[in-house]
Amino acid sequence: MGILADTVIDSGSKVIGIMPTFLQERELAHDKLDSLEIVENMSLRKQRMLKLYDVCLAIPGGPGTLEEIAEAYSWIRVGQSSSPCIFLNINSYYDLLEQFFDKMVEEGFLSLVDRKALKFVSGIDELDQLIKSYKNINNDK
Repeated sequence: MGILADTVIDSGSKVIGIMPTFLQERELAHDKLDSLEIVENMSLRKQRMLKLYDVCLAIPGGPGTLEEIAEAYSWIRVGQSSSPCIFLNINSYYDLLEQFFDKMVEEGFLSLVDRKALKFVSGIDELDQLIKSYKNINNDK
């Protein structure tokens, strides 16, 4: 996350951090953010992030990354968000997860329309093009 924040800052764009108190106490905050909001817990952090984001992007990460983008994706499915949810699938990191979502459709646990709202891209150029051309699935329902 620090490298991503540095890249965004270096490009001249704005970076907002949202951190729960217990992480602030560990002094893990980035020191060059445009603003840093401290919230009580991880649930409030996610709620705040989901209200602020334009694009929910999962770069290769762990369980926390999956949990956060899964909630953002759920918000899209129920009409509470219109922003895209995208996995940056660098070096095929998310291939198995993409296959799992396809399996959900195959087994009838996820509609094809909803599945199409969750995007997987393999590079920055593809990511940029997808963001520029994104269409909200709720317009098709």
